[in-house]
Amino acid sequence: MKNEAIPKMKSDPDKNSVFGHGFADVIDQWDWEETVSLVENATDDDVRRVLTKAATNKKPLTPEEFAVLLSEAADPYMEQMAAMSRYFTKERFGNTISLYIPMYVSNACTNKCVYCGFNHDNPFTRTTLTMAQVEEECRAIKRLGDFENLLIVSGEYPSLCGIDYMEKVLNVCRPYFHNLTIEVQPMRAADYYRLTKSGLNGVVCFQETYHREAYKKYHPRGMKSHFDWRLNGFDRMGDAGVHKIGMGALLGLEDWRGDAVMLARHLRYLQKRYWRSRYSVNFPRMRPSESGYQPKSIITDRQLARLTFAFRIFDHDVDISYSTREAPAYRDHILSLGVTSMSAGSKTEPGGYATSPEALEQFEVSDERTPHDVVEAIRKAGYDPVWKDWDAIFD
Repeated sequence: MKNEAIPKMKSDPDKNSVFGHGFADVIDQWDWEETVSLVENATDDDVRRVLTKAATNKKPLTPEEFAVLLSEAADPYMEQMAAMSRYFTKERFGNTISLYIPMYVSNACTNKCVYCGFNHDNPFTRTTLTMAQVEEECRAIKRLGDFENLLIVSGEYPSLCGIDYMEKVLNVCRPYFHNLTIEVQPMRAADYYRLTKSGLNGVVCFQETYHREAYKKYHPRGMKSHFDWRLNGFDRMGDAGVHKIGMGALLGLEDWRGDAVMLARHLRYLQKRYWRSRYSVNFPRMRPSESGYQPKSIITDRQLARLTFAFRIFDHDVDISYSTREAPAYRDHILSLGVTSMSAGSKTEPGGYATSPEALEQFEVSDERTPHDVVEAIRKAGYDPVWKDWDAIFD
């Protein structure tokens, strides 16, 4: 970075603690079992009270009220919730669905997450793209459609895919795409800031599960095993002034209801402290991976829809994103009921669009339609596909 001073950060991971300060310092005020019980013990009267407040009161719902809408007691009110979700979404986003595409640049990883195909112990040949291959992938993606929103994904291997590598990748991709987002290992605030100077617009990170004790079981080795470091990464994004912060939990590791409520609490925390940033949420369900891991709990299609409606009622402004993990028919149905962005034409292996289509993939894709087919489905539903994040013009 050319002699440009790093701004003073609110939380410095190199000062006082290797983990810095942030949401990890406050999360333990909420007991996991008590959090789940907010959903389990909700009554019909609770649901009607929360929906009435959402419809008539300008004051936002609390995470505890959001929990009520996840309950089985809310199931008879699904049509009402869907209508409210659609109304609030159209009010904020109009009849639009933003499109993005992921580009995996490496499947090398030092972590040993028990559920992931990139697990360090899996005996597969690893692939990390060169800059020439990254550019070839960019060109191949541009031939698929008018994508301007690119999500750059890599395994967590700092010596191969650290700050220097990611800076080079961003510089290669920037001439091809207006909006660049990364999903890589959590970084220092100063590193995130450095990447914003190379065209970084957004960062996506999944906490996987907010259950502190269970987290250790799923992430036994590697830097990802440090719960606090990962959780406080979102604070470091905010400190660095990242334009858009994407978050979520991997539904199926633990009780999805507990993770959903904790996600809502986390979002409210971030919005209060880093109000200049925009936020997005994603609800990925566990899918088969090369590791053979199967989810501990199952979230049904109907429950996922209820979660989507409830989150839109909880927060009218957050971007709700659906990936190609979900089946085509399900994505087509939900796109008019609260979703605001979708991936299309996704490949989850490095070089999957042009250079290394046989490389190890992270998970199996359910929606294998071409971007053209996804666009046609969006238009058929009466919505306009948007290829570009127009907020970039205000940066």
